[in-house]
Amino acid sequence: GGGGVNAPGAVAFELVSPARVLVSRAVEMVVVPGEEGDFGVLPGHAPFMARVRPGAIEIHDGGEAVERLFVAGGFAEATPERCTVLAEEAFPLAGVTRADAEARLAESDRALKDARDDADRTRAGTARNVAAALVETVGYYGES
Repeated sequence: GGGGVNAPGAVAFELVSPARVLVSRAVEMVVVPGEEGDFGVLPGHAPFMARVRPGAIEIHDGGEAVERLFVAGGFAEATPERCTVLAEEAFPLAGVTRADAEARLAESDRALKDARDDADRTRAGTARNVAAALVETVGYYGES
């Protein structure tokens, strides 16, 4: 089997967006917002794949959430050793204010109103759902 990338009791977590790799490290547990509900990945997790909905990924170490990242949706794969999330867009929640999130929502509302055809409307609708989820997520966790 593969090299010793994991500390005992750790899962290798990778968060990848089209722009870059945002996270690549061993963590105690990662909680991912799946389309069917949030799921936690610990070492030894049964292999599976899931769609990811817009929301927060929580990285846990030492028994608590140490980092939260917003994902705009995507796809997750878990194995007993690792969890990989391929995100359409992702960024740390730290430093995102409610005002930032609400500005993004207002902008997406305007884009939806200005949409000229079905493709534009679909794109704008998706962007609006992501922006609404960001507002909800920042509201839930509070500003950091």
